[in-house]
Amino acid sequence: MRKYICMAALMGGMAWMATACSDNEAPVQQEQEAKNLDYTTDNAASWGNYMRVVAQLLVNDATTLYTDWTVSYNNGQSYADFFKGQDEMLSVEQLIDGCADIANEVGTAKIGDPYDLYVSGQTEKALYAVESWYSWHSREDYRNNIYSVRNAYYGSRDGKIGARSLAAAVRAADEALHAKVTSAIDGAAAAIWAIPSPFRNHINSSEAKAAMEACAELQEVLVRELKPAVQQLDKTKLAQAVADYVDVVVVPTYKDLKECNQSLLEAVEAFRQSPSNAGFKACANAWLAAREPWETSEAFLFGPVADKGLDPNMDSWPLDQDGIVQVLTSGSYDSLDWNGDYDEESDAIASAQSLRGFHTLEFLLFKDGNARSF
Repeated sequence: MRKYICMAALMGGMAWMATACSDNEAPVQQEQEAKNLDYTTDNAASWGNYMRVVAQLLVNDATTLYTDWTVSYNNGQSYADFFKGQDEMLSVEQLIDGCADIANEVGTAKIGDPYDLYVSGQTEKALYAVESWYSWHSREDYRNNIYSVRNAYYGSRDGKIGARSLAAAVRAADEALHAKVTSAIDGAAAAIWAIPSPFRNHINSSEAKAAMEACAELQEVLVRELKPAVQQLDKTKLAQAVADYVDVVVVPTYKDLKECNQSLLEAVEAFRQSPSNAGFKACANAWLAAREPWETSEAFLFGPVADKGLDPNMDSWPLDQDGIVQVLTSGSYDSLDWNGDYDEESDAIASAQSLRGFHTLEFLLFKDGNARSF
């Protein structure tokens, strides 16, 4: 997964000056945007068109992802059928690895990278490293990432343990281990939510450090204890857990992602046709709604979402803000797309991905944590 791209691309196009706060300091922000990075009557048409293109690409990617899982993947069977049909132990190990990966990413990258930059004295870079800081939605995103772990383990999306879930199988075999896993999940989610909002103003807080530690503890339990323990579980129960994981968690989450992105596109198109502050607000709300299924899918970033580059298509961070300015100025959107097989090492593909996706649309829709206005 390649979501966190070169910081230089972001730094070059920014005209922001800001400082994060220590635990006892009030937020100090001296933010000054370049004129061509704000919505004006001069760039209104270009701004709306860019919003529409990005929203349409999100719909395309979410539809591809849902179709790959439910209809056909690479001209074969659906990925859901493939995943349920392969060796159940392999599928369960992928499930657990996906959960461990996102627990690690939240702790070491999403929270940890800004924290490390801040404590090393690079306070400006620390701010730029905070994902979802245009909308001030970082904590919600990070907690939803942990909820994606919970959903995968519980075999449900409502916070209840499914009867045929991996959690139910583990609980029946080793109640103490099950309690340890659920406690680690709950602890990580609670620690993230305890970070004062917005996270961008509390990067170096004691709560941020505690959240990193809680995410590390969750990853440790998943990798060192849960993964070895499932080797001893009944394979019939594991096969049932895999089936419900796919049918109850993964596919419905991707269905919501597709539908929410379609609603986001419709809101964007309505705004483009008739710009207004109410339209900006409607688009911002639709963006927030679409973020939830995406962030609660990040415990299963394998298969089509990884193989086809759909994850960085939709969620690369940071952005190339110089490139965004160029797109707004030129009105040409060819640089947002790429063709051929996905190559994670391709600079050309990475360049396109840094100009699209949720965070580009977030920049176009939000300012200082609120929907933009005229």
